[in-house]
Amino acid sequence: MQVPLLDLKAQYQTIKPEIDAAIQQVVESQYFIMGPAVAELETRVAQYCGCAHGIGISSGTDALLIALMALGIGANDEVIVPTYTFFATAGSVSRLSAKPVFVDMEPDTYNLNPGAIERSITARTKAIIPVHLFGQCADMDPIRSIARKHNLNVIEDAAQAIGAEYQGKKAGSMGNAGCFSFFPSKNLGGFGDGGMVLTNNADLAEKIRVLRSHGSKPKYHHKIVGGNFRLDTLQAAVLLVKLKYLDSWTAARQKNAKDYDALFQDAGLLPDRVRIPARKQTRHIFNQYVIRVERRDALQTYLKEKEVGAEIYYPVPLHLQECFAALGYKEGDCPAAEEAAGASLALPIYPELTLEQKQYVVNCIRTFYELPT
Repeated sequence: MQVPLLDLKAQYQTIKPEIDAAIQQVVESQYFIMGPAVAELETRVAQYCGCAHGIGISSGTDALLIALMALGIGANDEVIVPTYTFFATAGSVSRLSAKPVFVDMEPDTYNLNPGAIERSITARTKAIIPVHLFGQCADMDPIRSIARKHNLNVIEDAAQAIGAEYQGKKAGSMGNAGCFSFFPSKNLGGFGDGGMVLTNNADLAEKIRVLRSHGSKPKYHHKIVGGNFRLDTLQAAVLLVKLKYLDSWTAARQKNAKDYDALFQDAGLLPDRVRIPARKQTRHIFNQYVIRVERRDALQTYLKEKEVGAEIYYPVPLHLQECFAALGYKEGDCPAAEEAAGASLALPIYPELTLEQKQYVVNCIRTFYELPT
């Protein structure tokens, strides 16, 4: 049986007429950059997440970059980031000649450990970027408390977490800015790159709007230097169709996670062979379903042989990446992240997954651990 990590074709087939019509409408309008669909998407995503302003951006990475730019982060500044996350979180900081300061994760949730933040703050620290990893919000109350105490900005990296909630508040609505990705694999994914910044600060929103079009306002007049960070109209049109289905897709992902939990329990794999991250927050949207296992690499190879997709998020924590070697981090500095990097594996969790497919995945894992080593 084939069980891909993600099956976007299955999703497309369920909404094909709507998607095709939306694309055709943009094609006929020939309005491909910053068309009306972009403004509508900005309004609807901001409303969905409980924010006052949404600014469509060219990618999730560019959303992080432009938020940092708008908050004045630059050379010699320091930004607190988790070491266990996708590269863009720290890469965006470095691109502005600022210094990413890496902090370990909570061992049970994989999210930024609030208890490890304060010791890394210096006179140069300007911001904290908590990442809502795998679809679960970071513990925002202590993070925001630390930020207020030290007068720091908070930029939420919510690339994997649209619709996730923390104590009734949606991801992306709790910091100075919230950054989203619409990469095709995300719960709300486009047909290419796309992103958005949300904020409740009108002045910050306006600055981001100016920065995304080369810093021009009015056109051809530049008081600041920005970039080309605009969201394509085609992407906005596709995302507007998909946004209507986001909550039902999230519910399906949550159901799949519960099914996996029960199947692993029934197979006798919990907690000795398979460990599942803690789910502490109000609404986990399961952009990924991650397990922690022994002999992870061998298991991934075995699953591939059985035609089951499985992905490693993330094999090398950022503090140990070669490009950051000059910062002086070494093995042992972030032990929780280093342990997770060697043991974590993501399984298929997409909404269209069938019970038979989930059973097959769990049976394959059980069979692997029954084999002689």
